[in-house]
Amino acid sequence: MKVPLLDLAEQNQKLRPEIEAALGRVLDTNGFILGSEVAALEKELADYCGTKHAIACASGTDALLLALMAFDIKDGDEVITTPYSFFATVSSITRLGAKPVFVDIDPQTYNLDVSQIEAKITERTKAIQPVHLYGQCADMNELRKIAEKYSIPLVEDAAQAIGAEENGVRAGAMSEIGCFSFYPSKNLGGMGDGGFMTTNDDALAHKLNALRVHGSFERYYHKWVGLNSRLDGFQGAVLRVKLPHLDSWSDARKANADYYRKLFTDAGLTENVVLPFERENVRHIYNQFVVRVPEKRDELRKFLTENEIGTDIYYPVSLHLQECFEYLGLKSGDFPESEKASRETLALPIFPELRKEQQEYVVEKTAAFFLD
Repeated sequence: MKVPLLDLAEQNQKLRPEIEAALGRVLDTNGFILGSEVAALEKELADYCGTKHAIACASGTDALLLALMAFDIKDGDEVITTPYSFFATVSSITRLGAKPVFVDIDPQTYNLDVSQIEAKITERTKAIQPVHLYGQCADMNELRKIAEKYSIPLVEDAAQAIGAEENGVRAGAMSEIGCFSFYPSKNLGGMGDGGFMTTNDDALAHKLNALRVHGSFERYYHKWVGLNSRLDGFQGAVLRVKLPHLDSWSDARKANADYYRKLFTDAGLTENVVLPFERENVRHIYNQFVVRVPEKRDELRKFLTENEIGTDIYYPVSLHLQECFEYLGLKSGDFPESEKASRETLALPIFPELRKEQQEYVVEKTAAFFLD
């Protein structure tokens, strides 16, 4: 049996007639850059996330960069964030000349260990950028208390977390700016790159709208130095077709996660494979189903690959150990929980269309590796 890590074919084929009709609307109106489809999508996204504004842009990476630009982050400033995330979390900081100040992760959630943040705050701290990793919100309630105590804005890296919730509030609505990705592997994925930002602040929304178009409201007149970061009309049209299905897809991922829990527990594998931890009062949308394999992670992955089961490692090198960040002067051992997660974690297939027999095969082969 083949079990891919991700299979978009079934989802896209089911929606193909609607997608083709939506693309036809763009062709009819010539709204290829931003345009009416993107404007309509922005309203729908704001409603979905529970925010006043949603501003579309060209990628999740640009969303992070634009958010920091909106706070005038510059050379010499500091932004507190995690070393255990996708590269863009930190590159968005360094591209502005600012310094990423890392805080280690909670070993259960893989999100920022909030208890370590206050010790890292200095007079140069201009933002705190938590990541809602794998689809589960960071501890935003405690982060909000710290941010308000020190008057530091929060920027949510919610690239993997559209629709995730903490205490009934959705990702992107718990900070000054939330940043999202439409990369095809996301729960709401486009057919190419794309992203968006959310905010409840009218002035920030006004600035973000300009920054994504070269810092301009009126053609050839520029208030700020911005980016060329606009969402294509075709992507907006495709995403509008997909958005009404998002919650059912995320619910299917959660159901798959629950079934994995039963299978791994029934197979007696919970000491070999540590299952994902869910915080109380959250909605985890399972963009990824990431387990810990304390021993023989790489050997297990090789075995699963040989049995045509797709896996991935998010992330094999903690960001503070990346070659391009050597200038920060950080070393192995500085963030032990992040480094340990990089050595032990493994992502298993979790996409909505995953069949029960495919999940059973994944667990059967895992059991064969550890128990036979």
